[in-house]
Amino acid sequence: FRVVQDRYVDRAALDAPNLTHGAIRGMVDALNDTGHSLFLTPEDLRAEQQSLQGVIIGIGVVLDATSAVPTLTTVISGGPADRAGIRPGDQLVKVDDREVAGLPANEIVKLVRGPEGSTVRVTVIHRGQTAQVELTIVRERITVPAVTSAVVPGTDILHLRVVQFSSGAAEQLHRQLQAGIDAGARRVILDVRNDPGGFVNEAIAIASEFLREGDVYLRQDAQGNRTPQPVVAGGLAHDLPVVVLVDKGTASSAEIVAGAIQDAERGPVIGVTTFGTGTLLNVFELSDGSAVRLGIEQWLTPDGREIWRKGIAPDEVIELPADAVPLEPDELEGQTVQQLLTGKDSQFARALRILGAT
Repeated sequence: FRVVQDRYVDRAALDAPNLTHGAIRGMVDALNDTGHSLFLTPEDLRAEQQSLQGVIIGIGVVLDATSAVPTLTTVISGGPADRAGIRPGDQLVKVDDREVAGLPANEIVKLVRGPEGSTVRVTVIHRGQTAQVELTIVRERITVPAVTSAVVPGTDILHLRVVQFSSGAAEQLHRQLQAGIDAGARRVILDVRNDPGGFVNEAIAIASEFLREGDVYLRQDAQGNRTPQPVVAGGLAHDLPVVVLVDKGTASSAEIVAGAIQDAERGPVIGVTTFGTGTLLNVFELSDGSAVRLGIEQWLTPDGREIWRKGIAPDEVIELPADAVPLEPDELEGQTVQQLLTGKDSQFARALRILGAT
């Protein structure tokens, strides 16, 4: 640091905070805990704290950045992107004038988000088309539901979609699960596809809805000491048949829930291998308002399986077709079981068949 500060020729570039942030970012990135351990600028930290409370300032989309071209998997109903005509399955090509293919998900999110009331230009390719369309959208403050749900028409199957494990997610799921049961639901599709995770306490509570006893996961410190995190008694669905849907965007707390249900043999996990975020985080705030989000422990499934950088392997591998995106609960209305069984969401169709829909 001293050599750079004393000897670098472009003196105007020697901004001490930027140099410090760059050094910390490089050190954390070198840990190779991709997508979990992270350096956060003050602005990044504020945005993350808002997001974990279920609030974002942006255009109202969730993206899958693991594809060659980032794909928008969820569009918040009534949000700015929805009103602009963006739909699930659309591909994101540019944000303002920057190509986004190959960028990490958190970098794309930073480009899309910004001050409330500001505008952003996004270039998309609508699903099933080839032409690029540029849209100018005003960023808004958006409350993102942690859980959405609907009873599959003509069945007693409840589709529970956990969008993220933000604050209050377990309470939302409990209410919607109870409402589904009151409406006659007796079987559940628990959908955690493209769910980036969130608070671990929400994962414990959500997994406990489906488990009668045992552990949700094991904590393991740097010395290898393990501490079980037990199921909380009183779940609504511990005796209801359940199928869990996962994909490569299923991470963190979403993997905890999938692993707990899988190890307890409560129901099959269907889809593709998950992201592999097996660390538990602590946020260390620094004096200038920035922070380091650091994995300080590993979590293991109740049977002791390591997930870090490996992921949860499904009981049955079902790939989505290249032109398909996961169904959202609000898309079920008006569709027949036969349409859903033969639709493009092959993972959802398989879950229906496992649960006896015909």
